[in-house]
Amino acid sequence: MVDKSQPMFMIGVVCEMFHIHPQTLRMYERDGLLCPKRVGGARLYSPEDLDQIRVILNLTKELGVNRAGVDIILRMRRRFEALQHEMEQMMGHLESDLEREFRDRIKEAFEEDD
Repeated sequence: MVDKSQPMFMIGVVCEMFHIHPQTLRMYERDGLLCPKRVGGARLYSPEDLDQIRVILNLTKELGVNRAGVDIILRMRRRFEALQHEMEQMMGHLESDLEREFRDRIKEAFEEDD
């Protein structure tokens, strides 16, 4: 499985991939919308960063959202993902508790029959 956070792509390659100017990526970084890794001063973008760029470009070019709006949407998205992860963990604990309680009740029922 590929580590989506591993920096792999230089700015020129990313710009060619998305048909955008390097200054656009620098502006996204300056506005806090994107945070590529730095290796020896060079920006390197990960697959995760590429996903983020796709979202930003979709919001700005396709939906007409300004950069301040994009920032709000991205922060809300991160918060939603964190809440979703938290909910999944809680559901996992609840399932474990219910499974344990069910096993205990079955065990008690069989012990009563003896």
